[in-house]
This record gives sequence, C-alpha cells and structure tokens, in this order.
Amino acid sequence: MSDFSTALAGFAAGPIETTLQTRVVTSLSVLDWIAVGRAGVDEPVSKTVRDLVLGEQGAAQAHLFGGGAAPLRGAALVNGTVSHALDYDDTHFAHIGHPSVAILPAALALSEWDDRILVDFLEAALIGMEVSIRVGLWLGRDHYQAGFHQTATAGAFGAAVAAGRILGFDTDQMRKTLGLTATRAAGLKTHFGTMGKPYNAGLAASAGVEAALLIVKGFTPNMNALEGQYGFGATHSGEADAQTALDGLGDEWLFDNISHKFHACCHGLHAALEAARDLDIAEPEVAEIKIKTHPRWMSVCNQLSPNTGLGAKFSYRTVIAMQALGYDTALPDNYSDKVSADARLISLRDRISVEADESLSETQAHLTLLRRDGARLGATHDLMAPMTLADREDRVRGKASKLIGGEEADAIWSMLSTGGRARDLASKLAS
Repeated sequence: MSDFSTALAGFAAGPIETTLQTRVVTSLSVLDWIAVGRAGVDEPVSKTVRDLVLGEQGAAQAHLFGGGAAPLRGAALVNGTVSHALDYDDTHFAHIGHPSVAILPAALALSEWDDRILVDFLEAALIGMEVSIRVGLWLGRDHYQAGFHQTATAGAFGAAVAAGRILGFDTDQMRKTLGLTATRAAGLKTHFGTMGKPYNAGLAASAGVEAALLIVKGFTPNMNALEGQYGFGATHSGEADAQTALDGLGDEWLFDNISHKFHACCHGLHAALEAARDLDIAEPEVAEIKIKTHPRWMSVCNQLSPNTGLGAKFSYRTVIAMQALGYDTALPDNYSDKVSADARLISLRDRISVEADESLSETQAHLTLLRRDGARLGATHDLMAPMTLADREDRVRGKASKLIGGEEADAIWSMLSTGGRARDLASKLAS
C-alpha cells in the first residue's frame, strides 16, 4: 500500500479545519484568478483553445472565460489555458508552480454542474491546491530540472482531488483518482515562451476532471500509481521525499505561503520591482541603479535591451525603467513594443545594471539607487516576507480592479465573502 497516496487521499476526503487567514487567502486567489482570466481572453492561445472546444458544440455544462459554456472537461481545458495565458496568476515557490490555474477551473466546473454552494467550491479548491503543492514538494526540484512543468504535473493531481471532493469521494475513491491521474498528468517546460505553457495548465485541469468522472463511472485503475518502481515519481525524475511533503498535512496549510503577482511580468523580476517600490524611484532623480539578483534569474529574465513588449516582461532593466517613468507595471497593456521604444526608457535603461549575487535567495533582490543629488539608497525585498492579510487583500483587490474594473472586482469579492452558489460566480467568467 502506498503511504503517500493514502495520506493524500485521506486528507482530501476527510474533514478539514481552516483559519480565517487561509479562507481569506483562498478567496483572494479566486478573485485574482478570475481577474487574470478575464484579462487574458483575447490572447491568441485563449482564442485558439476556446474555438476548438466551442466548435465541438457539446453540452453547456460549465461557463467559459469570454462567454459561452461547454462540457466539463472542455470548460476546464479552456479556463485553465485562458487564466494562464498572461502568466499573471499566483505562484507557490515551494513546489515551483502555479496552483490556481490548474485547480480552480476543475473545482468551479464541477461545482457549477453539481449546483454547489460557494463554501463547497472554496473548500474543494483549497484542498486541491494544497495537494498540488504537497505533490510538487514530493516530486522536488529534480523533476522540474528534468524538464517537467509542475503547474501541469503536480497540478493535475490537485485538480483531480478537488473534483473528487465536489463529487463526494471517500478515501478509496480519492486513491483511485490519484492513481488514474498518474497516467494522465503531463506538461513540459520546453513549451515555455509558446502557447504550450498556458495550455499545460488547461491540460492539468481537464485531466483532473476526467479522472474523477471516470472513477464515478466505475473505472478501476492502479491506486498506487504515484509511487513504486514504475510509478509517476520514479518515471518522472521525482525525488520522492514523502516525509517532507506530508509534514504537517491537515494541520498546516502550505497554501498560505502563496505569492500573488502584482506586476504583469516574469515572477523573477518581482522582488526587484518591489524593492524599487520601497525606494519610490522616480526617473528625474536617477543617476544610476544597480540590481543584484539570484544567479538563476540571469538566464531567465535579464534581457538587456528588448525592443518588444514580450521581451520587456523578461528584462530587469526595462521593468525598473518603466516603473521609474510612471508606467504601471501591473497593467499588461504597458508591456508593448511602443513602450519598449520610448526614448526616455532607453536612456534610463542604460543607467541600470544587473549582476548575480549568490548570497541572495531566488525570491530576493537588492537595489542600490544613486540619485543625482549624490544620495545613495538601498533596499532589499524578499517575496517570501510575511504580508499582513489587510495588505494582501488591498493589493489583490487593487490588481483586480485595474484588470476588470472596480465595480466588477467588488461584486466578485462580495460573492466570495458572503456566499451564494457556484453557478453565480461562474457567470462572472464572462466579461
């Protein structure tokens, strides 16, 4: 018997206790997910996958971002893909993945179809995201370094148990669902920078829904396919550190350490942007800026002089210059070819340098600002630094307001705070 699978299944099927902190952070992630998904509906990958699913003319079982409805698996595929199209969704650094885009599409589709109340949806979503994080920890960095996209792989298991929770699965059914998902979970990092990356999130959500629905119909898989000689971990370069992954399960919510994105660019740039925010950098004062970051990011998001909006999303020098010039880095539209060609930006960018510093963690950055008046100021920011619940709520709701408008953001937050039915929340996927 698989102890790891059994522990996850028991947790996913059993009673849970949550704190106010965990419940609020979960609701904020849902608001963030809806706002980012609605903002991403016009991306090419979003239109392509929507057209495919809607073209099949299947049963209208669950709402889609951008309007319309589709069968459960199709809805999960579309909504997972669309919500990751901008790569602006939440991140959990411990398991190196984006929980919301894989789990929330599955949980909401099943909740709408089964006419569940929002409390049920939020509980299932939280359990699914926690399981995805635990599986991500179990797989470890070797899995990611081998080329697997943990948002998709670990995320599929989270999506499956979230779906199973809505369907009322017991521990045995959850174990079967995890086992079946092991043969469906997939996603490769080789697709980063293409439509394949957001599609991976949709695949995870859809695979989770499919696995749970098959178990309902009596499908009999190998319940222990996560582990063992030919299990998912062994065949996908997993470290299989079950003890670390299970530590505190049921008592401690690792999901509480979720990191929400407040800038519409690569997450590797966010610590530097937050440090610049702390320094309140403004272009007229800048003589020179030096950025220090973890060596990992030098090959990921250190394009020196990009001339496209996409390139700007992976450039320390560009985003810091944008912020100093007053461009709102929270707005996706500001990452454009036009902004990248701004002569003021190009001039300021040439006064910004970036270097690797092994003493910094992957979530830290240090900025040194030399002002024109000769003053030298410095700031270090760590994305893992504790954020008060009030500050997190203020920033997530502020981001949502920028993306979909204050009235819509407030209406969604009111639903999540006061309750209602999942179908009413699902209707908000359409702008």
